[in-house]
Order: sequence, then structure tokens, then C-alpha cells
Amino acid sequence: RIFVLGIGFFTLCFLMTSLGGQFSAKRLGDSPFTIRTEVMGALESRGVLRRMSDMLEMLMKRMDILARLENSTDFHKGDEARFPLDRFQPAAGLMERIQAIAQNVSDIAIKVDQILRNSLLNGKVMEARRDQCEVPRDPKFPDCAGKVEWMRARWTSDPCYAFFGVDGTECSFLIYLSEVEWFCPPLPWRNRTVAVPSPPPPPRAQAAFRRDLARLLELIGTGKESLSFMKKRIRHLAQQWLRAARRLEQKLAGRQRDQKHILIHIGFLTEESGDVFSPRVLKGGPLGEMVQWADILAALFVLGHSLRVTVSLKELQSHLGVPPGRGNCPLTSPLPFDLIYTDYHGLQQMKQHMGLSFKKYRCRVRVIDTFGTEPAYNHEEYATLRGYRTNWGYWNLQPAQFMTMFPHTPDNSFMGFVSEELNQTERQLIKANKVSSMAVVYGKEASIWKGKEKFLAILNKYMEIHGTVYYETQRPPEVPAFVKNHGLLPQHEFQQLLRKAKLFIGFGFPYEGPAPLEAIANGCVFLQARFNPPHSSLNHEFFRGKPTSREASVSSQHPYAEDFIGKPHVWTVDYNNSEEFEAAIKTIMRTQVDPYLPYEYTCEGMLERIHAYIQHQDFCTPSSLPPSPKTKSPAMQSSPSPLALAPNATHLVWSPSAGRAPQAWPPVASLQVWVSEPQHTCTETCRRHGLVCEPTFFRFLNKEEVFLQLSIACDSTEYEMNHLYPAVAENVRECYLQKEPLLFSCAGYNTKYRRLCPCRDFRQGQVALCRDCL
Repeated sequence: RIFVLGIGFFTLCFLMTSLGGQFSAKRLGDSPFTIRTEVMGALESRGVLRRMSDMLEMLMKRMDILARLENSTDFHKGDEARFPLDRFQPAAGLMERIQAIAQNVSDIAIKVDQILRNSLLNGKVMEARRDQCEVPRDPKFPDCAGKVEWMRARWTSDPCYAFFGVDGTECSFLIYLSEVEWFCPPLPWRNRTVAVPSPPPPPRAQAAFRRDLARLLELIGTGKESLSFMKKRIRHLAQQWLRAARRLEQKLAGRQRDQKHILIHIGFLTEESGDVFSPRVLKGGPLGEMVQWADILAALFVLGHSLRVTVSLKELQSHLGVPPGRGNCPLTSPLPFDLIYTDYHGLQQMKQHMGLSFKKYRCRVRVIDTFGTEPAYNHEEYATLRGYRTNWGYWNLQPAQFMTMFPHTPDNSFMGFVSEELNQTERQLIKANKVSSMAVVYGKEASIWKGKEKFLAILNKYMEIHGTVYYETQRPPEVPAFVKNHGLLPQHEFQQLLRKAKLFIGFGFPYEGPAPLEAIANGCVFLQARFNPPHSSLNHEFFRGKPTSREASVSSQHPYAEDFIGKPHVWTVDYNNSEEFEAAIKTIMRTQVDPYLPYEYTCEGMLERIHAYIQHQDFCTPSSLPPSPKTKSPAMQSSPSPLALAPNATHLVWSPSAGRAPQAWPPVASLQVWVSEPQHTCTETCRRHGLVCEPTFFRFLNKEEVFLQLSIACDSTEYEMNHLYPAVAENVRECYLQKEPLLFSCAGYNTKYRRLCPCRDFRQGQVALCRDCL
């Protein structure tokens, strides 16, 4: 009896497991990618049921044989009194029960077989539908057929396609291309829920100025010398950041600020990009990029935004939601970040791993770009056709998404960095301890000193020369014996050296680093070489291959110091003229200067600037460009210009009678339109009028009427792609308007053209912001 009960219990459990598992699984038809698997599982279960029925029938036959054998043995013993006829009744009952169980299992097997036949028939219908999908011909999806053809040939090239359910059939291609990507229309037979209006999103958390930087140091992490350098810098400047935050908080007077979710991916520190910087931190390598990144991290954190920091490709993929594979598929979920700050290396990594999502979300990216990217190099088609293509350009981003170390390219946004501010006591102490005959050379690598013996000999006649050149065992031969070389100094010791020195002298390289500003902030005079002709990608190897021409702008080692600070703090002379060089040294020794730091390079200035960018820059909402003449309506042609001639009739301004000003940042009230000279860029043209070129305003003056308002005669007007337009060729009276908004540029000139230049005012000490921009 126990044996029979065990057999029955085992059979019941098996039926519940097999059939329950089958019918509790995903319903057929929910996804065409599960049909074949479920049908195969059902066929296996049906076979097992049949084997169970056969086993029970075999068990019944063997029990019958055993009963007969036992009956025969007992009869020959002749013990009929002890074994009456009812001795075999339990065995007969046992046989009946086993037979009943076998019959039940057989009946169940027949019923399951019928169910599975129906399921298999439905599966074949779905399979046929799945294999018989036709590529839709929908004019709204012109690329669908081509994408399906590509999938047929290449769907196995990346495991991410299988991750999203592609299995080589036509329908799986169409499902992927319509539901994961967006090249094909949705399939009508797919189960699609009716779109329910989503509830309004909850109110965004508000950003609050932070009072402690400890959490930021944890976010940055460990494991690299470069990260240790940045954390030391943040700790050193922590109190200055916090004081600046309090001042800006008072200036904003409780203004509401949404907290942004921001990813900071420092691509040049990843192992995949080579990370050449970390090993050189302690060997005199360039630190400017790490100085800037440390200050960006501190500013974003102090402003109260939610940050994630990555310096590895694996972390980047995890934060973005990259599917497994080689990067050809979109992200698995919507991008969880409002903004991404990265560099060119990180930009390349994101493009390689985000698939189509990169194009969708690239408007949220901000690229930290030391030397800038001009529009002519940024526009892929134009750069290819006109010879501007380089290894670093052609991204088709809005030029203002590139953020520079110095404000040398108005087409880009000026990010900057900070220098340490001195309090009044420190300023007085520096003035009292200055040694008028002490000079420090700008250059930590020995190669910078090579060939500079002539300058050093002249300087040595008047001043004691100090260097901070890195070396391991032997003094570098490039450094003359009369130079007192301190070796590579920690930052605070270098600051102490600058506080004693009178002169900080550059030998032409490196370009546009942070050290000259630090020297000027510590009371030094910065002496640098004038370049004649100016260095650019056209005549100097350093700039060749970078996405900027910098035509006529790199007139010295540090153009910002020359143009925005100048004498008495900055002297720019011709080093090839020994008399001019020597006279400058004598004058500098007699000149008294106070420590000076431009406001835009203070902690408060950087916080102010980044706050304004985050609040007002929106590259995900496209601005409209006036249509070309072929598409203009008569009404649009006759619409009055919102610009008016200034009272002195030299330039255009926004007309007070233009009605409601459009929503624009910077505000259009700061706009002035000037016409350049043939040999000047718009950057230079605006600067000559005490203004800054503002490329976002180009769209307001890219109109035929503007030429007429400026009394420029045009025999013809055409729309073309050219980074110098809008402009006029006066000798032939031909006017040109810009056809491609991405090519609006403050940079560039041609002696054939006079350009229409949009200029604006700026805040004192903060060229990135107009007077009403905060």
C-alpha cells in the first residue's frame, strides 16, 4: 500500500509540475521570440506522460505475475486452513487501484496531447506570421527597407541585437527597428497597450549650496596619482569655495534652482585612452587639465547638483545603461542624467558605446576642450569639403557645448578654472617680502629650456634665476649652472617661491596654462614672447591637427594675459630683439605691482559662470533659422526687422519698438551689430568696440533687411554654407547669408569679405556673461 501510494503521489506531483509549469509560463503570442521554446517543452512533457502510463501498465503486469506466483507457492504447502480465500483479496484490490491509476494517467495523457496539438497549431500560425513579415512601405519611414537589409547581413555582428530579441527572422528585425530603434513603423499585430496619459512628473528637487566638500572627495575615488592631485587641490581651496558659495547665494537672493543629475566622465584618465597624465603627475607633466577638472568638480558640487564621477569605461557603461555587446544598439533605458561633462576622449567613448542614443542625447553633453573647437572644424560635411577635418573635430555639436580654459574663442563657452585668492594680510606680506632681483622660469620640463641660453644670459646679468625642472638623479644639461633648480615642487612650495619672486618668465611654451595667472595673483610680473607672425594651425606644428585655426589670435604664449590683463602685470616683447628684451627686464625691476587676479578666475566668478550656463544654456531645443529665399513667403519678406540704427548711425541695436523680445539668452537687449574690416574676425571687431562677439545672435541678423539697414548695397543675395557668412563682398556688391546654423562663427576672416558681427556687452571681469545675464 505504501508503495502504491508513493507511485500515485509521484505521478500527481509530476503532473502538477509539468502541466502547471507549462500553463503558468509566458502565454503564447506575448512575444514571438518564445514560441519555439514553449512548444518544444510541451512535446517533451507529452512524451514523459506517455512513458508514465507505460510504466504503470508494466507495474500492473508484474504485480499480477507476483500474485500468481505467491498463490502457487502457498497452495503446494497445503496450509489451506492458514491461507483462506480472502487472503488474496488485498492483492486483488491493489491490482485494481494500480489499474485505475494507469487508466487515469492514460486519460490525462490523451487530454494533454489534444491540448498540445492545439497549442502547436497556434504556434505554427504565429511562427508563420513571424516568418512571413513583409517590410512596410511607409513614406514616413524611408530608411526602413535599407535598415532591414543591413540587419539581414549584419545582425550577428553585435551580441546586443540578440540581447534585444533579434533571432534572424524578418519579424524580429522589424520589431527591433520599430520598438528599440525608430527606423520602421510598429507592426499592427504586435500587442500594444493603449497610450495612457502619463501623470505629470514630480517637482524637481531644488539645488542648495553645499557647506562641506567631504562627500565630493569620496565621489572622486582613489587609485590614480591624477585623482590624488585633484583631491589635494580641492582640499586646499575648500574654504575659498565655501566662502564664494555664500557670496553667490546672497547675490541670487533665494532664486529657485533645479538640482541637475550630472555625470562627470574624465575620458583622458581612462585606461582605454592610455592615461598618459597620471604617471607624469610626479614628473613635471602638464597639470593644467587636472587643475581645471578639479575646479569643475568643486564648482558643480558646491552649487548643489547631484554628481557621478567616472574615470573608467566600465563605470561609464554602467551609469549610461549600455547593453552587452559592441555598442551598436541604443541604451537599455532613458538617459538618467541631465548633463554630462566629459572631454574628447570621453566623447569618443560615448559615441562608440551608445549607438543611436548618442545622437539622441548629445545635446546634453558638455566637452571640456582646452584650446577650443571652431565651427568650421565642428561641422562634419563642411570640414570635409573645405579641408578643415582633423582628428578631433566633426562632431556636429553646438559650438557652445565646447568649454575652454580661456575665453579665446567666443564660439565656445568659457569654462575656466580658479587661482587662489589672497586676503589683505597675505597681500601686504607678499609686497614686503618681494625680492626685486629674483626670477622664476615657467617650464618644468627640460626640453623647454633648450636653446634659451641667450635669453638666460641676459636675464642672469640682472636677476637671480630659479627653476623647477624635474629630474631623477642628474641635473638636466639644458639648465645652465647659474640657475638655481629646485626640482619639481609641491603646489604650496611653488606658491611660496612665486610670492618671493619679482618676475615669472615664459619661453614660448606651454601655451595658455594656469601658471601665469597664479604668478600674477602672487604679485609677479609675467614676461612673455611676442609671436610674429602669430602662431596658428597654418604655421605651427602644435596647433596642427587641433580643431581650431586660431588665426591671428595666438600672438604670444598667453594671449589672455596679453589682451585681458596687460601692463603692468604682463609684458609681451620680441625676444629676438635683445635690446627690447633687456630694457623690459630693467623696467620690470623698477615697477611696483600688487597681486592681481581677474574676477572670472576667482571661485565666485567660476561659480557665477557655471550657474548661469546650467540655468540658461539649452541645446536640446533647436532655435529656428530664417528660411532661404526659395521658401520665404511674401509676408515674411515684408516683415520689419527688429533691429534699428543706433543714434550715431554706426551700428544696429535691438529696436525698443520691436515689440516683445524673443526668449533668448543672452537677452537681445545687449545686442549690437557691427560690420568688420576685411582683415578682421568678428572676435576682433567686437573687441575693438569694447564688446564681445556673441554667436547666438547671428540668427537675428542673418536677413537681407539688415544689409539695407546698414546701407550696404547688394546686387544679389544668396544662402550658402560658409563659416564667414553673413558677409558682403563689396567690390562686386554680392551679399551672402548663412545656410547652416552650426556654421555661425565669430572666428575667421577673408580679405574679400566684410562680415556682419553680433556683439554684446559684458559684466566687469566676467566676459562670458552680459550685464543682464545672471
